[in-house]
Amino acid sequence: MTYIETLKHPTIRRLSLIQLISYFGTWFSQVAIFSMIVAYGADEITIALTAAMAMLPAVILAPLIGIIIDRIHFKKLMLILLLIEISMTLGFIFINSLEYIWVLMILIFLRSSAASMLFSAEMALFPKLVQGKMLKNTNEIHSIIWSLCYASGMAVGGIATHFMGFDTAFLIDALLYGIAVFLLLGLQLSLEKVQHTDSNWQMFKDGFSYMLANKKILHLILLHAAIGLTSFDALITLLADLRYKEFIAVPLAIGWMNATRALGLMIGPFFISKIISKENLHYFFILQGLAIMLWSMLEYNFYLALIALFITGFFITTLWSYTYLLIQEETDSHYMGRVISYNDMFFMLSNVATAMFIGYAAKWGLSLEGITFTLGLGFIVVAGYYLWFKKQYLDEKN
Repeated sequence: MTYIETLKHPTIRRLSLIQLISYFGTWFSQVAIFSMIVAYGADEITIALTAAMAMLPAVILAPLIGIIIDRIHFKKLMLILLLIEISMTLGFIFINSLEYIWVLMILIFLRSSAASMLFSAEMALFPKLVQGKMLKNTNEIHSIIWSLCYASGMAVGGIATHFMGFDTAFLIDALLYGIAVFLLLGLQLSLEKVQHTDSNWQMFKDGFSYMLANKKILHLILLHAAIGLTSFDALITLLADLRYKEFIAVPLAIGWMNATRALGLMIGPFFISKIISKENLHYFFILQGLAIMLWSMLEYNFYLALIALFITGFFITTLWSYTYLLIQEETDSHYMGRVISYNDMFFMLSNVATAMFIGYAAKWGLSLEGITFTLGLGFIVVAGYYLWFKKQYLDEKN
């Protein structure tokens, strides 16, 4: 089954279009946020905290997110969340110095809370709509859209921010969210309603107990979380500010580095998706680590670093979508929303830890090349972890 055949499913097609528009807007304004705080004189820790703030909601709110997803109808929930994202994005316009960095952090936290909940709701919805090869394709389409928007949004956002300013970027972002809301109103969604009569507290306990009782799911969640080692926002911002700003404007550097990496994210699945399996997954973790190490060696030159960033992105999308698929296939539909939210919690916790490691390591004097190499080495360790997991939980079935 091809991606085109998967997109013939009317609900998947409509959701994919909504994702395309809203994700583009998110990454379009992401360049503006980081360029803005750099222009206001933010230090390494402030940059790292700003990157982390976009990830914290999935960590802190995971139990609540899972319960909300399992209780509230998807379309109604999606509408509320998109409206929150519009409101918070418009709030960015009022930030005009580092004196209000705490307000910016709150706005980012609230917008990311809505985005995290929306993402988890979608990933919990897909297994209820499609299964098997179609579910695998749906995950990969979602990842490709994310990557396409990451590439185009970062590139166009960098240019727009450089020539039109931060506020214009935020206004365009809010407008794009508005278009997504309009498309959502036409979404036709027919699902068998699952009645949850337990209290929220009981649902929380049941979901957590289910996850802990299924060690295989827990290990898969940890393997998926390892992809968080590729959370490079803070690292790319520091490279743009400390390495390349004499050569190219910071917004353009951030935009083009992220866009080049995202091209790899987008193109990689077309080559890797057909060959990745449970039997060879560890090789792709190793290749991901080696690609990051290569980037660390080429960071001294902007153009060579762009080539390495493309290679770095080549494996990420498939690793992300395939490990997510393994979790979805292993999880009972009754607990899907809660397990997915816990999975996103661990994944974002890994992202936050990576962002803070980058910020503090840079502050303490570790070179950006050394930081990058360390992140690559982490994937080599993860490959060993997967081999152990495979022997314990997969090989015994064969």
